[in-house]
Amino acid sequence: MDFFDIFLVEAIVNGLLLGGLLALLSLGLNLIFGVIDVVWICYAEMMMIGMYVIYWSFSVMGWPLYIAIILGVITVALLGALMHWFILRPVLSAAPINQLLVTGGVLFFLQAVATVAFGIDFKNIGVRLPSLIVGDISLSMARLIAFVVAMIAIAATYFFLNRTYAGTAIRAISQDRAIMPLMGVSPGKIYLLTSAVGGGLAGLAACLLVLQYDIHPAIGLSFGPIIFLVCVMGGLGNLVGGFVAAFIFAQFISVGGFVLAIEWGYVLAFVFFIVMMFLRPEGILSRRR
Repeated sequence: MDFFDIFLVEAIVNGLLLGGLLALLSLGLNLIFGVIDVVWICYAEMMMIGMYVIYWSFSVMGWPLYIAIILGVITVALLGALMHWFILRPVLSAAPINQLLVTGGVLFFLQAVATVAFGIDFKNIGVRLPSLIVGDISLSMARLIAFVVAMIAIAATYFFLNRTYAGTAIRAISQDRAIMPLMGVSPGKIYLLTSAVGGGLAGLAACLLVLQYDIHPAIGLSFGPIIFLVCVMGGLGNLVGGFVAAFIFAQFISVGGFVLAIEWGYVLAFVFFIVMMFLRPEGILSRRR
């Protein structure tokens, strides 16, 4: 295997690892949209808050890392539930643009809170994981752990949605909101539960990202647009479509970045997104009409 082949394979593998993380993030956002029919523009900023909670717990307070991780997940899950109850619930019957503006306002609010609390300097928890050498290929252990944990979380969410009463109620209300109250299911409680689960997934993603990236108030802007495009390309509310789209998008970023440059990798991914919106505006798994 020559020099070019080695690094091409490494780029493909890194694309798979990135795809797992994007799939986890798109799962939470798609779940919320599929059930509540509201797009949380501030979803990545909630993840950012989780990263800061982990940093504060571990690096500032000196608590064990596993305690900081648990606290990060719980905090973002509670944040998701609180945001639905106090902010989104009053505007559920409003026009979609009003809902987007509300979540956009939350985005800037969370950024401002993080800036006031922690400043604009980049933070890091200081945990460095070694690389895994497989033949001539070097892989980041942090990315491998993130991929494995993301796949386990996605499988667990699938089990929850398909094998539990609460999960069945979530799937049912996403298919027919009008009839569920007649069957004794409270839509408000399901919406609240869905917001907490979606927030918990964002909190888990924060735990995985904090091992790979520095933390700063604008880090959500690095992932928010990509997550949204992945969800749209997969079909908003389509969990399987978002899963597939995440890996396709990640391969364009990783392999395109290797062949040309990292910036061109994102350009190619965005171009592919635009083309797919012309060919399949309802998502990559939608059928042609």
